[in-house]
Amino acid sequence: MKEDFLQFVWQYQYFEAQDLQTTEGDTVQILDKGKWNIDSGADFQYARIRLNGVEWVGTVEIHLQASDWQKHAHNQNLAYQNVILHVVWEADTPNFRADGTPLPTIAIGTRVFGKALQQYHHLLQSPQKIACASQWLDVKNLTKVQLLDKALLKRLERKSSILHQSWQNNAQDWEETAYQLLLRYWGMKINQEAFTRLAERLPLKIIAKQRDNITQVEALLLGQAGLLEKVENTDDYTQELQREYTFLAQKYQLKGTALSAVEWQFARLRPANLPTLRLGQLAGFLRLFPHLFSYFLHIEIEDLLKKPVVVTSNYWETHYTLGKPAKSKTPALGETAWQNILINVAVPLLACYSKYTQDEGYMDKAFTVLQFLPAEKNSILEMWEDVGLKVTTAFDSQALIEQYTLGCEAKKCLSCPVGTELLRR
Repeated sequence: MKEDFLQFVWQYQYFEAQDLQTTEGDTVQILDKGKWNIDSGADFQYARIRLNGVEWVGTVEIHLQASDWQKHAHNQNLAYQNVILHVVWEADTPNFRADGTPLPTIAIGTRVFGKALQQYHHLLQSPQKIACASQWLDVKNLTKVQLLDKALLKRLERKSSILHQSWQNNAQDWEETAYQLLLRYWGMKINQEAFTRLAERLPLKIIAKQRDNITQVEALLLGQAGLLEKVENTDDYTQELQREYTFLAQKYQLKGTALSAVEWQFARLRPANLPTLRLGQLAGFLRLFPHLFSYFLHIEIEDLLKKPVVVTSNYWETHYTLGKPAKSKTPALGETAWQNILINVAVPLLACYSKYTQDEGYMDKAFTVLQFLPAEKNSILEMWEDVGLKVTTAFDSQALIEQYTLGCEAKKCLSCPVGTELLRR
């Protein structure tokens, strides 16, 4: 049994409310259950009850055990002074407010409607990774739409908060923030942390000063990544990059700040995803878009969806790694890679800026981009497909990834529209 179930029971009044009495024998009549409070403070605000014929207006606090009132130190907190009713599953001890007055308590564990309790246990004890899987086909289509909308909005708000903190850490520099986010998602997931650290070790402002020289941009990226040291087969271009990096590292006081080559993963990666090639492509991308944040923010959606033509130096047209020519021409930045950048970089930036400026137009743009992009493919989305949900767009896939990772895995069925519908039947 979890406290959120008891909150659910009170919200929808799924218990026998006739002849209610407090633990002290006082009669209780519920006039208004109040409004569920998701912020700090008592669980339900603006409630109204009649206690022994006298009407009270205030808040309602929910606990599994009456003794939780003291465990949570509510008896010492003046913020809970206006609690007019303590609703518990089991009353194991009397309680008092901070001013010493008795706290009216009702125990409803034996009054909860059996079907609601049975359905709750069915979901909670389900062996399936998606607890409602066996009942999914019976859920209303409108409820499924509500699940997607709620989960996606929650995901964008969560990512916006993280991004806003990053913006604060970057002295409120949107371009630097966009650059750091781009690098985090530029490579495959296996090298995500290494790319993130590279962004920290090589600020955008340094790259900007050398943007007109792609060889120097590559030297900065590969040098700070630690990939110019101990190259097995050095060719003329590798040696040029090494010389450029030595000069630039001294110029910008980068000595001792580079990553180690061992921080990068090369094994079990397709050649097109090797970090050396990806860094070469990144150099071309950063030259193509000198103002990343402004680009994602203001470009028309139709143009944003088109994969840009990223021009690299000639070297990366024939090499995946340093000093070792490829057998055929290397591929350019792929369509899937660009879609990944739009989903994980452009969309969160738009959502964060919308929240910062209170301009819903940017959030609408974020939603529209996701609706035009195809769904991602991974094991989580395969599970949703298996229960009968067709995942067609990135709007769907992003929502369902959020719902599963932060909802289904933790069995938070009562915060999900589908779980609520099943319990309310």
